[in-house]
Amino acid sequence: MKRFLNSVLCMCIAVFCTHAQKKNVTSVLEVMDITTGQRSVVKEFPFLIEAPNWTPDGNWLVYNSGGKLYKLSPESPGEPQLINSDYATRCNNDHVISADGKQIAISNGTKEDGRSRIYTLPFEGGVPRLITPLGPSYLHGWSPDGKQLAYCAERNGNFDVYVIPALGGEEKRLTTAEGLDDGPEYSPCGQYIWFNSVRTGLMQVWRMKADGSEQTQMTFDETRNSWFPHISPDGKQIVFITYTKGDLEPGQHLANKNVELRLMPAEGGEPKTLVKLFGGQGTINVNSWAPDSKRFAFVSYRLN
Repeated sequence: MKRFLNSVLCMCIAVFCTHAQKKNVTSVLEVMDITTGQRSVVKEFPFLIEAPNWTPDGNWLVYNSGGKLYKLSPESPGEPQLINSDYATRCNNDHVISADGKQIAISNGTKEDGRSRIYTLPFEGGVPRLITPLGPSYLHGWSPDGKQLAYCAERNGNFDVYVIPALGGEEKRLTTAEGLDDGPEYSPCGQYIWFNSVRTGLMQVWRMKADGSEQTQMTFDETRNSWFPHISPDGKQIVFITYTKGDLEPGQHLANKNVELRLMPAEGGEPKTLVKLFGGQGTINVNSWAPDSKRFAFVSYRLN
């Protein structure tokens, strides 16, 4: 278990990539249309970008690069615009936009100890407000009513799913299984939180009630490790990323791997593969569905 936790911690720290990694990769920001199966390139970058969000109004794709956040039009991608996050300049790939589009919550490596903590700020930029005094904390979900944030956090040697009021307050632990529980994300109705868990041996997609009850396994693939389930805005589809069994440890989500993006009905059922690509860490860490529930954004990579 100690070795497993150490590998998970190293995986999380790897969010802050080295300068060499940033320079030796080409990032390709893409969009997948699930109705046509077409895959289109929005923009290529000769450096590392990660984790696109699609804004609720459909006007912007938001991503992180070099510790900062940027926004880019998916329809007419010109020069990306910096989202000013003031002192928060170590943003990692765990960031989420509020349902009303007015705020963005970020995970940022605190200057004092380097541990990721969660902050909120206006979407147009501003001074971040600290929400989680404890670290490491990695954001993944914001409730549709705007009142709660859901995140993965390491406390006392175990990574679990927690929630906290979006204005700050006392955090509440929702999962207690040994090993890694990660990627918590609210359903559009607010009744459920989807997440991924290694509790069965391989990483699988799970769902629970928003209060942590009725934790239910939703994928059962014995050939893949499944990560980061993202719910479409209409609540009907789940897209997630998978790694081949044996290509890494079940609790790792590494960069520079051959991965698949898969789609399954929200009520459960057999997933289908939409895209095979070279990527992994940074490809689809956070929800990137378009408001029309027909498209989602992701990042593929090429090593230079």
